[in-house]
Amino acid sequence: MAELSPTMLTAVPLAPLAGAVVAGLFGKAIGRTGAHTVTILGVLVAFVLSVQTLYAVVGGARFDATIYEWLVVGGLKMEVGFLVDGLTAMMMTVVTFVSLMVHVYTIGYMKDDPGYQRFFAYISLFTFSMLMLVMSNNMLQLFFGWEAVGLVSYLLIGFWYTRPTAIFANMKAFLVNRVGDFGFILGIGLLLAYGGTLHYGELFAKAPQLAVLTLPGTDWMLITVACICLFIGAMGKSAQVPLHVWLPDSMEGPTPISALIHAATMVTAGIFMVARMSPLFELSDTALSFVLVIGATTALFMGFLGIVQNDIKRVVAYSTLSQLGYMTVALGVSAYSVGVFHLMTHAFFKALLFLAAGSVIIGMHHDQDIRNMGGLRKHMPITWLTSLVGSLALIGTPLFAGFYSKDSIIIATSASGLWGAGYAYAAVLAGVFVTAFYSFRMYFLVFHGEERFHHKPFPPPDDHGHDEHGHAHTPHESPLVVTLPLVLLAVPSVAIGYMTIEPMLFGDFLKDAITVDAARHPAMTELAGYFDGAWAMALHGFVTLPFWLALGGVVTAYVFYMLKPGIPAAIQARFGFLHRLLDNKYYMDWINENLLAPAARGLGRGLWKGGDVALIDGMVDGSARLVGWAASLSRLLQTGYIYHYALVMIVGVFALMGWFVWRAA
Repeated sequence: MAELSPTMLTAVPLAPLAGAVVAGLFGKAIGRTGAHTVTILGVLVAFVLSVQTLYAVVGGARFDATIYEWLVVGGLKMEVGFLVDGLTAMMMTVVTFVSLMVHVYTIGYMKDDPGYQRFFAYISLFTFSMLMLVMSNNMLQLFFGWEAVGLVSYLLIGFWYTRPTAIFANMKAFLVNRVGDFGFILGIGLLLAYGGTLHYGELFAKAPQLAVLTLPGTDWMLITVACICLFIGAMGKSAQVPLHVWLPDSMEGPTPISALIHAATMVTAGIFMVARMSPLFELSDTALSFVLVIGATTALFMGFLGIVQNDIKRVVAYSTLSQLGYMTVALGVSAYSVGVFHLMTHAFFKALLFLAAGSVIIGMHHDQDIRNMGGLRKHMPITWLTSLVGSLALIGTPLFAGFYSKDSIIIATSASGLWGAGYAYAAVLAGVFVTAFYSFRMYFLVFHGEERFHHKPFPPPDDHGHDEHGHAHTPHESPLVVTLPLVLLAVPSVAIGYMTIEPMLFGDFLKDAITVDAARHPAMTELAGYFDGAWAMALHGFVTLPFWLALGGVVTAYVFYMLKPGIPAAIQARFGFLHRLLDNKYYMDWINENLLAPAARGLGRGLWKGGDVALIDGMVDGSARLVGWAASLSRLLQTGYIYHYALVMIVGVFALMGWFVWRAA
């Protein structure tokens, strides 16, 4: 059995970090070629070592040890350590592979951008942060990685910092994630206060004792409160309702980072965290039901928003929101391995769709409006074919990667007896039709039908460093450095589900990483009863309700946008209120900006004026004024004249003598 070396594991996150430091600090000296070479080399090293780690883990190797002890306070240890099991090894491999594809793709996409070296430094630093998160064996390191990916995402979303919309988007992402992170650190604090440790293994060993405690002063179960607080953190990072509002606006960043943030890294951090914390979540049905309902709401209602989007990247972004909801539903019914399985398959086909969208944007000379496209199939054949593969995987076509994970989620949800499971099952079923409709609406409008780009000039030169011209062009296929990652991502988008469903869901690959109480939460047991091999599952998939719902969505999109394009306009005219509701994203941005933000500002101003200025400053400044007043009085007695001091001494002596005489009488 292969063993895992601490040195090799340490090299996995440090290789991208080294590339980021070199490109960031010495970018001008080494030039563009040097910047992308050193960062790609760092991520390539991390990927190769991750594959070796995965191979060793499949062979039975495991690792859980401290690498560096940072601080010891009493019995509490704060340290850097790695926990490598099936869940970690899978995440390491997926993160480094998708990151490697994004790095290569960036060479072509950002070739004219003046911030070329800075961008490579950021995405390599992002990869380091995510690896530290998924490899951690303790809450402190998890929180470090958690905050680091949030910080770097802020830098990447606002990469084009001369654009007001980009600055607004990255600030929005930062603030919304702070809301979630507040809940996350409260959950960590509760577990530390009552568990006395930050180490996963030690904390999970104390889970039965934590399960019988209540929150002081209430009758709430401590484990329920802690798990809900942890999940609030996941709601921010993994963009669950109502903390989802930052993700669509993050499309203001360059397309490569859209693929990296929204496919395999930042937005899946919350899913990974809940799966890792499964020994705790299994102890609270209330927390699981909360997770389930939030996930189902996100899966369905964020999918609806994808129907009315016309920006090609925003359609894919709302697709990400919806699919994250599916993963969260799986977590809520205790099918953690299914949620992680969908995380993995989704990483490949969603990265493919984002990068394909970027290829279309390049071919369209940075016009992102799908209403100005059409007929690109003959101009961009590789992009067209890989986009079709990604779309088929996304909608759950049998034999494609997304089919195995999405159908498993639907079956597991139907088998759950938790409160909210009926609503969740209806939501994920309806979401199948919605996903197929908006996915193929985009596909048909972009690659088929009339060539609408002849009638609208391409955008003028912008401030990104691109050199477009404000007149019509014929779209063109992207260069090899862009299309090669598309092809390499298309392969797992087809095959990875077929290859891995059995070991990941029904084998031992995740057995020691995930804990499920099968007696209370039988979803995985029921799912295993349906499974009779990957091939048989795919064949049976052609006669199931999800397949026909997906097919109905594709056919409806074809009729609406290819055969009878007047139908959508007629529906919009007839149900204008519904279109306005979707177009305004359920008015959640308006609520945040006009109700919650002013309330938060008012609260902050009150705490500032009343708490900081009046109370804290009043106490500090008041004590200073009291001392000053006392000093001003005592100063009157300190004249500096010897005869004054002699007089005081004589008076004091007479006073003391008088006191003795009085006491003697």
